[in-house]
Amino acid sequence: MPSQQQIREDITTRIVEALESNLLPWRRPWSISANVGRPANAISKANYSGVNPLLLELHRMKHGLQSRHWATFRQWSDRGCTVRKRPTDVKPGQWGCTIVFCKPITKTVEKNGEEVEDKFFMLRNFTVFNADQVEGEFAESLQVHDDEPSGVVPDFAPADELIEATGADVRHGGERAFYCPADDFIQMPHKHRFDPVGSYYESLFHELAHWSEPRLGYTQEGRDYAYFELVAEMASCFLATELGVPQGEGLENHAAYLKSWLRSMKDDAYYIFKASTAASKTADFLLSFVAQSAAIYSSDSPAVVGA
Repeated sequence: MPSQQQIREDITTRIVEALESNLLPWRRPWSISANVGRPANAISKANYSGVNPLLLELHRMKHGLQSRHWATFRQWSDRGCTVRKRPTDVKPGQWGCTIVFCKPITKTVEKNGEEVEDKFFMLRNFTVFNADQVEGEFAESLQVHDDEPSGVVPDFAPADELIEATGADVRHGGERAFYCPADDFIQMPHKHRFDPVGSYYESLFHELAHWSEPRLGYTQEGRDYAYFELVAEMASCFLATELGVPQGEGLENHAAYLKSWLRSMKDDAYYIFKASTAASKTADFLLSFVAQSAAIYSSDSPAVVGA
């Protein structure tokens, strides 16, 4: 069984190799299919978080998979499905994707003559398979099919809904996109200045991630600016995937930070875990505004109808 350090180093190596090959494992091609998007467990429907979306996206790209749905061999089997036999060109142990589960552990230790609780996370490996790698009626319902419509114009209404629900002070004008922490506002160029228009939402999601930092208690202590740029970049992509916003493919907007990210990952096996976990929390925090608005609207509806 691999040690905790070996698990972290293996995952970091996989992500470093992707970045060195000009691949951004947190970005996903846009599709209108309900079965494409942020990676989720096929049984619980819960989105994967932390470093796992990156690992699953790398596996998807490597094997040409499309579905967002994943599950363990046993989970697929319990639903009457069968994982396809490993192709001959795939090395043993590489047909499934190895992800990690972080289990919180509390241990009582003695410090300065007093017993205190020491909390840490224990990593465990799990292997999951994509719905595209599985046969069976349940798995087929979670796959992307050729007869699904194509050429559909993106619907930006869900993105607009989230932006409005946050209540963030978003101002338009000028040539730069940035968040001003001193006055707590976001500055954006006008939407018509962006081509394609999806890049406007990507940029605004990025700044909303920075807007979320003080609200989530993130501080600059012990972290450089590049770290928070990585968190905001990943959170922006997670949001775009969740809300159906087309994403760009290139590294040109991140070249200034890429060397710093790579150096930090190579020097610290915890780095990508911390950044990806923060990005998942940021995306979920921003998505929660839409859920809260829906809940408020739902609770108000009976009163409106009865008025």
